[in-house]
Amino acid sequence: MQAFVHETRAARVVFGPGSRHQLLQELDILGIERALVLTTPEQTGIGAQMAGMLGARGAGVHGKAAMHVLREVAREAVDVARQLGADGCVAVGGGSTIGLAKAIALESGLPIVALPTTYAGSEMTPLYGITDGGLKKTGRDWRVMPRSVIYDPELTLTLPVPLSMTSGMNAMAHAAEALYGHDANPIYSLMAEEGIRALAHALPRLREAPADLDARGDAQYGAWLCGAVLGNVQMGLHHKLCHTLGGSFNLPHAEVHTVILPYALAYNASAAPWAMARIARALGSGSAAEGLRALGKALGVPGSLRELGMPEQDLDRAAELAAQTPYPNPRPIERAAIRALLQRAYEGAEPA
Repeated sequence: MQAFVHETRAARVVFGPGSRHQLLQELDILGIERALVLTTPEQTGIGAQMAGMLGARGAGVHGKAAMHVLREVAREAVDVARQLGADGCVAVGGGSTIGLAKAIALESGLPIVALPTTYAGSEMTPLYGITDGGLKKTGRDWRVMPRSVIYDPELTLTLPVPLSMTSGMNAMAHAAEALYGHDANPIYSLMAEEGIRALAHALPRLREAPADLDARGDAQYGAWLCGAVLGNVQMGLHHKLCHTLGGSFNLPHAEVHTVILPYALAYNASAAPWAMARIARALGSGSAAEGLRALGKALGVPGSLRELGMPEQDLDRAAELAAQTPYPNPRPIERAAIRALLQRAYEGAEPA
């Protein structure tokens, strides 16, 4: 048995259809008297519903969350929370909204109750990212970890099928990298493999029957597991590339993860065969990279950076940025090899 360190932090999860109606109870447990509801501009309607449930304990709805948490957007949200006298945040949405709540918590220490509407998994992590001057800077701080997470599959019913697919693939990326993280351990590896398996089985069902609450619940279960390992195991090359492409070139977060993952796994395959075997097993495939590529094709998700609007002339710059400050990775991150990876991903070629 390998030597390892396993650490857990207190987090409360409420799971099941209709569980959003327990929001006030969660505020009571955390001692939150005046909560600011956070959403994206597109989700202010559901934010208003949550504020209605809060009644006099709602401080208002701030619907300005956006991709990659721009520094100026975060500063405005911190100011709004202070002006309204909020002593907690209710984040209703995906990674952008929960990311904005984390930026507020980082500055003010306000506790977060998260109600995910996607499968991003950010709600289960102490990780945050803020983009400033075109560079996305990430960090880890347990102050930003949501104190309570309400997983209600009914809240995901309005998530369009294409976004459901890419959001689920994004979650699988967290688990895939956790399996070869330098600080991985057997407990989180079990969670990672199960998370990949749950999502790989849920997403095709969800695509065929978008209103199937069982499928959406299974996808949330998988996302929960994948998010938990993301928060506790160091990520590697895949996440470094996605943070670079998203933060510096403003590409959509989940879609970038979806495109890059098979190529990152192919890059690391020879250096982490044990991880690839577990990923392949969870997918029911003979190969991790090929299995994810095949799943992506079956789900109809984007398969190239070209489709996402990445300019080919910027691939050199992306490779340079990724190689400058690499994350720990089983195979050394070499600029020339990364540049070749990005070219294949741009073209949508088969993973090498």
